Amino acid sequence: MATQMSGEGAIIEPKDGLSYVRGSTDIRLSEATIGEFLRETAGRFPDRPAVVFREQRIRWTWKEFAEEVDVLAAGFLALGIVKGDRVGIWSPNRVEWLLTQFATARIGAVLVNINPAYRLAELEYALNKVGCKAIVAAERFKTSMYLEMLQQLAPELATHAPGELHAARLPELRHVIRMCDTETPGMLSFSDVIERGRATLDVAKLDAIAATLSCHEPINIQFTSGTTGNPKGATLTHSNVVNNARYIAMAMNLSEQDALCIPVPLYHCFGMVLAVLACVSVGANMVFPGEGFDPAATLAAVAEEKCTALHGVPTMFIAELDHPDFASYDLSRLRTGIMAGSPCPIETMKKVVSRMHLSEITIAYGMTETSPVSFQSSTTDPLDKRTTTVGRIQPHLEVKIIDSLGNVVPVGEIGELCTRGYSVMQGYWGDEEKTRESVVDGWMHTGDLATLDAEGYCNIVGRLKDMLIRGGENVYPREIEEFLFRHPKIQSVQVFGVPDAKYGEEVCAWVVLHAGEHATAEEIQQFCHGQIAHYKVPKYIRFVDELPMTVTGKVQKFVMRQRMIDELKLQEGKTA
Repeated sequence: MATQMSGEGAIIEPKDGLSYVRGSTDIRLSEATIGEFLRETAGRFPDRPAVVFREQRIRWTWKEFAEEVDVLAAGFLALGIVKGDRVGIWSPNRVEWLLTQFATARIGAVLVNINPAYRLAELEYALNKVGCKAIVAAERFKTSMYLEMLQQLAPELATHAPGELHAARLPELRHVIRMCDTETPGMLSFSDVIERGRATLDVAKLDAIAATLSCHEPINIQFTSGTTGNPKGATLTHSNVVNNARYIAMAMNLSEQDALCIPVPLYHCFGMVLAVLACVSVGANMVFPGEGFDPAATLAAVAEEKCTALHGVPTMFIAELDHPDFASYDLSRLRTGIMAGSPCPIETMKKVVSRMHLSEITIAYGMTETSPVSFQSSTTDPLDKRTTTVGRIQPHLEVKIIDSLGNVVPVGEIGELCTRGYSVMQGYWGDEEKTRESVVDGWMHTGDLATLDAEGYCNIVGRLKDMLIRGGENVYPREIEEFLFRHPKIQSVQVFGVPDAKYGEEVCAWVVLHAGEHATAEEIQQFCHGQIAHYKVPKYIRFVDELPMTVTGKVQKFVMRQRMIDELKLQEGKTA
């Protein structure tokens, strides 16, 4: 088959039989900062709908949205937050999250995404690792009491004036900004910051600050759990996320005429880049059904807001399809969207196309460290390619698939996927050693095992790194193992994933207790609750006398996994 070329030097289809592709360069990279990106769109479509938060009853045009962003940016300046300062955001999907994303970028502060499921140990580590000067936090979400956790970590809030916090366990944190208007000792309310912004707003001053910013400066830190224990802060620039969003929107054929329903979380690249920034790139309307995912709220938002696009991880689409009132919702305007975040079951993709009218839905693949998308199917790809692969290489990127010696493997053979180009992160915040391990000569080593076919379509077939994906959340066993080792009764533990029909994978732990000790699965699970995120808590716990080992002393997780599959009578679904 002849090599397909598109743009200067592009290799969309592998040549010479090797698993290497290079994206088109037809459409130039943007040098816009996030602030410029938004202002340009607001200037083009001032009166078109931009933002809908149904639970909060907020509807803004692009002009109104950009104005609200400027007000909050002025409020942050009034608090003494300046370029380079880190500002944490810890919240479910609320308008305050969206405003903070763009207001920090407007003044060059670095947004730090805190996972809404984090508990005490994880929150303390994240805030201190990157030295957050401020955190914007919701009061609570589901069983997570955010403000109470902050008060536990910083009891000094009770005696310090807002903005003057000096906490022993959070030494760099000065401002805790709470959502909603209730007064809490030591904290500012979000509306207080908005009021300060309105009183001090000087657009010319904001523009002067914006003029000093470079698109290659860091603007966002997203924590991705590591196989060595603690999460790593992937540091992304304006250029990383702005350009990735542009090409994502192009693959979806998104325009200002579209309305995208966004049930995926904003703290994750899926919400922040594939959804929000993709909409900003073309002026599409952003529709948020609620703070967290609910299948009925999502279906109602699609129907009532006349959405033409819908994003979700596979478990979300499965829940929507299985909803008892599914047939009562008018989804006829749906056309495109993205299914991503974890392996996408082929049968689910087919049902989404046939039953939800998503005839042009795409699959995307990537990782936080690559901003995130490297491969994406397009609306014009054949249906079989859109349901069985993760598409083809994105513009201005290179991908190679290599063996254990670093050699590029032949087409069709399995190897580790490596990505190079504008999308690769600056590095892990404050961790040069881990950065050097992951990024070699500009190539991000993903740890994912993949194949490329002769047409350049990619299929993810496994993971080199010891990781599992539960409902779109990356779960790294080593992190959970290190936490469980704190339990006084546990001698050794191994954590791994087993297939699950709902979440793709579930967390399983094999535990060896110290001699003479006895414990129950419930006891181990209770030890985890409130300390690590709920999705990391093992669902299955087996107590064993010893772990299966190789003759050289290496633990054989694949043996444990197969035994659990046989014991629980689990089945693995086919995925793209």
